[in-house]
Amino acid sequence: MTSYLEIRRFRDDQIIWVSRNHLQLNQLHDEIIHRVITVSVKEIEERYGPLPCPFTFFMMGSAGRFEQSVWSDQDHGIIYQQQGTEINDHFLALGKEISHGLQLAGYEYCDGAVMASNPLWCKSLSEWRRQLANWSIDSNWQSIRQLLIFIDGRSLYGEASFLENLKIEVYQTIKNENLLKKVLDNTLHLKKGIGVLGQILVETHGPHSGSLNIKEKALFPYVNAIRLLAIKGNILETSTLSRLKKLPEIELPIIKKEIYKQQFLKLLNLRLSLSKPDNYENSHYLPVASLSKKQKEEVKEILKNGAALYRYVRNLVEKENY
Repeated sequence: MTSYLEIRRFRDDQIIWVSRNHLQLNQLHDEIIHRVITVSVKEIEERYGPLPCPFTFFMMGSAGRFEQSVWSDQDHGIIYQQQGTEINDHFLALGKEISHGLQLAGYEYCDGAVMASNPLWCKSLSEWRRQLANWSIDSNWQSIRQLLIFIDGRSLYGEASFLENLKIEVYQTIKNENLLKKVLDNTLHLKKGIGVLGQILVETHGPHSGSLNIKEKALFPYVNAIRLLAIKGNILETSTLSRLKKLPEIELPIIKKEIYKQQFLKLLNLRLSLSKPDNYENSHYLPVASLSKKQKEEVKEILKNGAALYRYVRNLVEKENY
């Protein structure tokens, strides 16, 4: 494929066949994004000449965790090997071109500008190392938030070792500087999904009134808790299910791991089958009135288990005084 609009047509043709299958859907997203990067690299090389050094393009957010829904926004960065003004300009131009291509292919720009078109997320290896160290030293709320975004990074193109080596260093710094408690504090405020009477707590006003915010109330407790355990255990995998699988039994007993795995998988599939995936915003909400009695019970079980998992991890980190 030689153009972004061709890739968009390919996306529109293919996505209907995988829109109810979490694994196949995310494999398709990877393929689409990889095709966009390939076209972007060719475009930039035609415009400015060959890329000056090896690099990696990596996804973050739900794409980094291999947990995208039908629609997704952009969260990505670039790490390149060498430093220099012309080299920086070259790769920033590539980052802007990829962001533009992804937008044309159906991926909204990130509201928070976590994209390789932003110099904050497009740097040389040595600049990245310095920036990550500064975020760790600052360790304020925003810096820890940026570290967590980076930790969910997954290389999709180029030299994956650039990202992997930096993540190893970040994990070591978190351990050496006793930052896990600050990481916990950064993700501490979770919105309740179940009320005191056992009812599902839905949005009470606005366009999503009567719907459950799946992202904040259902997904985040699992994602945040398992990420914390992954950092604690030096697990480099990014998907929640992969992290869960790698956790040693001392951190989470096998029987609990299996429960949380099944609940999280069920959640991902419920999101695909029951939400209205006509745009990025709507894919985060589940209209509760449309659920059967059995589906409501399943959702309640998912919410209860997510909250229990998060409480367990919170107590673990606080008890060990990281």
